[in-house]
Amino acid sequence: MSTLVWYLDRGAALVAYPALYLAVVSGIFYNTDAFGVLQTAARRVHIEISLFAMVVTFLHAGLGVLDGWLIVTGQAPEPAYSLSYFVGGLAVGGGSLLLLVVAVIGFLDPRRFDRPWGPRVVHSFAYAGFVFGTVHAGAVGTDLVAVIRPLLAPTLLFLGYVLLLRALANSGVGPLAPAAQ
Repeated sequence: MSTLVWYLDRGAALVAYPALYLAVVSGIFYNTDAFGVLQTAARRVHIEISLFAMVVTFLHAGLGVLDGWLIVTGQAPEPAYSLSYFVGGLAVGGGSLLLLVVAVIGFLDPRRFDRPWGPRVVHSFAYAGFVFGTVHAGAVGTDLVAVIRPLLAPTLLFLGYVLLLRALANSGVGPLAPAAQ
């Protein structure tokens, strides 16, 4: 049973991470007119992708808790690294899930967050949740080091670049700023 749980957990994680990535990218484009066709596409798919990503993330979290319990209680073999490192990786994953849930609540119940932070600020917790999720993937998914280094770092840099472009466009500066008339 522990092997089946591990495979299902890993499979859910391997689907959840790219889905969360697409949710974050489409979320960046969602409210910025300067992105043109990318904004239009993001408005068509962001909520659906985000819902799918959260469902698969909850599946991964549930299976991850079960897998972690099996490992901690000795019913499944320990990973190749220390148990304390494993538990720390699980804690980072839990922090990621918490931030993502708060971000979703900021969208679903915006009146809950009137002051001092508005719903947009709370919804932006999704970025921090994604970063925590990336750290979680790197920490607990260490058997994928060959993928993590060449793939995850550039994808995070791309997200940072797009966020910077959005900030510049919203401030009226940079390559996406409206032309002066």
